[in-house]
Amino acid sequence: MHTTGLAEPIDSLYEGDGLNEGERLARALRESRARTLAIYGHLDLGALEVPCIPIVNPPLWELAHIAWFQELWCNRQAAAASILPRADSLFNSSTVPHDSRWTLDYPSMQAIASYMNDTLDATLGSLAAAPDESRYFFRLALLHEDMHGEALLMTLQTLGLPAPAALDDLSPPMCGPPRDIFFEGGEFMQGSEPGGFTFDNERGAHRVTVAPFSIFSSTVTQGEYAHFIDDTKHAAPRYWKKDAAGWLSRRFDRWVPIDRAAPMVHVSLEEARAFCAWARRRLPTESEWEFAARHDRGELNDMLGGVWEWTSSPFAPYPGFEADPYRDYSEPWFHSHYVLRGGSFATVPRLRYARYRNFYLPGRGDVFAGFRTCSLEPR
Repeated sequence: MHTTGLAEPIDSLYEGDGLNEGERLARALRESRARTLAIYGHLDLGALEVPCIPIVNPPLWELAHIAWFQELWCNRQAAAASILPRADSLFNSSTVPHDSRWTLDYPSMQAIASYMNDTLDATLGSLAAAPDESRYFFRLALLHEDMHGEALLMTLQTLGLPAPAALDDLSPPMCGPPRDIFFEGGEFMQGSEPGGFTFDNERGAHRVTVAPFSIFSSTVTQGEYAHFIDDTKHAAPRYWKKDAAGWLSRRFDRWVPIDRAAPMVHVSLEEARAFCAWARRRLPTESEWEFAARHDRGELNDMLGGVWEWTSSPFAPYPGFEADPYRDYSEPWFHSHYVLRGGSFATVPRLRYARYRNFYLPGRGDVFAGFRTCSLEPR
């Protein structure tokens, strides 16, 4: 079967610009930090009141945490202390309980801003001196910041705050007319082969046999989901309400009519399962999703960069799993979370690739997530 560019490794996204790897990585670190700051740059963080709810963090805490993580893994060799006093006791997500983050005695906003600038400068200096084989942690810090950037946008959506004007349009692409695409299935190597940067949970490529299956060419649309809730009287999804003219959805701080041709977004796994039961279809497994993404002949729409797509698979280790030094990235979440694939319109392109495994609790609907469905029969 033909394999598309959807299977390209993350490292290929750094190529083709005439720079060497270290220069590309330095540029990416600068660009990621600029994006991070732009996401909250239109807000008065000092005056912003953020409720203590499980799915968000206080903005200043999260910004400082991004800098702390980068400093820890890129600059603090031999257990050196942070350049910001008490940083370890304030900004380590592994040891600082979530709810306590609203009551801690933080440094001033100016001190946190300086910390972010100084740690980035130190990281760039360390990177310039690092040999090729010692750049793993710089890539980890970059992608960690990219992930938090999407989490910051999720926070703006959750709290009904305006989207940053400095970023490109934050809307998913339109869906095409849906039709079932049949795959004969077969054996393939799921996961990432050795070489280049990989996350620990995707490492350990292993042979998987996929039975024949049919998957929709597009994700479920807002119009299809509206039909489902009108027909079944199922609870309206978060960020939706109905007026005399029809369904409205909240996009950050604005209520707008749903776009019936756009992907459904902000759906929990539980809501996706309910839709499937009504439609007499099912969710793909993560193996089916990856097989389809890596063997598509151009018939599947927006598998990368539309909306995150729920699968029916629990988040579990691949055979031979070994945690990377940042052990809390994957290991604590196995078996309680479920896998999403593909990346969303809010995901940076370097995290949109066919082997990347995202994971959330099944009740989470604040994610920029939707789903596509499979036929109950192979054809």
